[in-house]
Amino acid sequence: MCLAVPGIIREIKEGPGLKMARVDFGGVLRDACIEALPDVRVGDYVIVHAGFALNVLSQKEALETLAALKELDEVEQELDQAESKV
Repeated sequence: MCLAVPGIIREIKEGPGLKMARVDFGGVLRDACIEALPDVRVGDYVIVHAGFALNVLSQKEALETLAALKELDEVEQELDQAESKV
């Protein structure tokens, strides 16, 4: 199963080769290729998979997705705690 997490573009790197961006995933910065998204700008939310930005999201979509992922993490932690008590 693959999971792509929304991130916000903090910087676009122009230069020779592929067009790249610095993407912020909740404080973790990673480089991603943005060749497939020629109109992407700093401040846009993108979905990145395997180092490639695949889609632009609205801020609303990105925040809803991040909230759902946080909720899933909380449920997993509760389940882990319940299992450790058994």
